[in-house]
Amino acid sequence: MTTEETPEPHKRRVRYKGKNPRRFEDKYKELDPERYADTVAHVLAGGKTPAGQHVPIMVGEIMQALAVQPGERAVDCTLGYGGHAAELLKAVQPGGCLIGVDQDPIELPKTETRLRSAGFPAESLHCERTNFVALHGVLGQIGWHDGADAILADLGVSSMQIDNPARGFSFKHEGPLDMRMNPKKGMSASALIEKLDEEEIAILLRENADEPNAARLADALAGQGFETTGALARAIVQVLPKSFDEDRVKGTQRRVFQALRIAVNDEFKVLDNWLRGLPDCLRPSGRVAVLTFHSGEDRRVKKAFKAGLQDGLYSAISEDIIRASFSEQHDNPRATSAKLRWAVRAS
Repeated sequence: MTTEETPEPHKRRVRYKGKNPRRFEDKYKELDPERYADTVAHVLAGGKTPAGQHVPIMVGEIMQALAVQPGERAVDCTLGYGGHAAELLKAVQPGGCLIGVDQDPIELPKTETRLRSAGFPAESLHCERTNFVALHGVLGQIGWHDGADAILADLGVSSMQIDNPARGFSFKHEGPLDMRMNPKKGMSASALIEKLDEEEIAILLRENADEPNAARLADALAGQGFETTGALARAIVQVLPKSFDEDRVKGTQRRVFQALRIAVNDEFKVLDNWLRGLPDCLRPSGRVAVLTFHSGEDRRVKKAFKAGLQDGLYSAISEDIIRASFSEQHDNPRATSAKLRWAVRAS
């Protein structure tokens, strides 16, 4: 007598409970662009940035300002997703080289792999994981003692960081309140809020984000323990007047998160130090372009470039800020607040 083998139970695919998936990884198919190319195209067509990706801003304007030539030395101080870097790599061919600098230990290896897979000569790309304030030392280590021909610094936070809840940069998704560019160094935003007193929080909000409700917010936030982005976002809502509409609430939340991110990563101090040493990182007639995203950054760049021009360190600087075109702002809303300035090292 023979017995039939018990058939293996049919495995149903995992279904989401409720109308929409709750997990970030399930909700955003753009995180797997090769598998969901149609979804990525649909997101881009709607004028939005696919989750986990970064659309480079003002590429044409930056390349025009830097005027990179074949065989030259170029530096991308904030490598990010590598959109600007890919254009710089093309421009220095043949015979040139690009140094890509980024302090993010999570994103840098991904970007380097992506750039190398594009087929550029191996010797034309050098990546260094460090803060761009250390640029002069990086140039010396690889033998560029007289500097680079073109330097770019895009001071915006990359979309990969903002869109990843685990990094804690945004109030749009629940995640740990971290905000460190390098998660292995420094103090998280959660720890910083708990450490600072009311006056320190108020100063931080005013100086880093021009927040008009700084005093009110500082009174409620200082010394508190917010473990997640959602907890902080909800606390901000509780503080604000009931008359605030959704746009004003989100605007305040955005400024608070911005101010904390700047403080956590000591961004203004880093930028000031980098600008101070920048002329020594440029060859004679070398060009630099800096992309900023809020007034605190732009004021520092403007002041440093003007001082450098007066002192004879620069031979020319941009007279006014350069903004993204209306069409780019429509297609990529994150370009709306971007401001570009450039300078040319004296011969």
